[in-house]
Amino acid sequence: MRRFLLPLLGTAATCAVLVAPFSSVLAQSPAGATPKAVPIRVENYLLLPEPKVVRSSISLTLAKARLTVFTPVKLDPSTSRLVPYTESEFNKLGISADSFQRKAAEAADRRLASLQPELIKNEAGKVIYAVYRGEDHLFPCLLTAPSLGKIFEKVFGKEVWVVTPDRNSLYVFPAGAEAIQEFADDLQDRFDSSAFPASEEIFSLKAESAEMTVVGNFTSR
Repeated sequence: MRRFLLPLLGTAATCAVLVAPFSSVLAQSPAGATPKAVPIRVENYLLLPEPKVVRSSISLTLAKARLTVFTPVKLDPSTSRLVPYTESEFNKLGISADSFQRKAAEAADRRLASLQPELIKNEAGKVIYAVYRGEDHLFPCLLTAPSLGKIFEKVFGKEVWVVTPDRNSLYVFPAGAEAIQEFADDLQDRFDSSAFPASEEIFSLKAESAEMTVVGNFTSR
């Protein structure tokens, strides 16, 4: 497995930030626009990427990940926090792990459809990456949304690389090590310094098949 070393926003001085409406990634908002507030709704079926060292007995291994597991969680709308299921609570749901995964994918798609990414451009006006970020902890769960790759097909092509270093952010890059190489240090800083780290791995997503697989990691370990 290849390892990629990525400094995020370390080149912010050379990047222009543009907020784009989610309904059309190519449609651009006026400068200075901010994403609309998204009401917090109850979500009982979510899969949270988190470091393998904190896995629970019901955590799932997906995408051939070595360092990341996906843990069944639910959203507490009163605190916007994710609450892991205990094994007993999960068993009381009366559904299989595969069924939970399908429901989590549907929930991630719903949430994704309600959000706007920021499109980060270089001085030449080319989009170099997109980012979803905010105060709530749902952003890593967007990784399991089948529509994520499709959304950025017109911008980045049929494959994207996605990283989610902590629970407050998810970054989408065009596929290829060169696209994210310069952001490695800052991504690792986010992962290492966060009270709620998510994943240090890089996930490839295919637009047509929604296939997800790990292609490397952005840490130097």
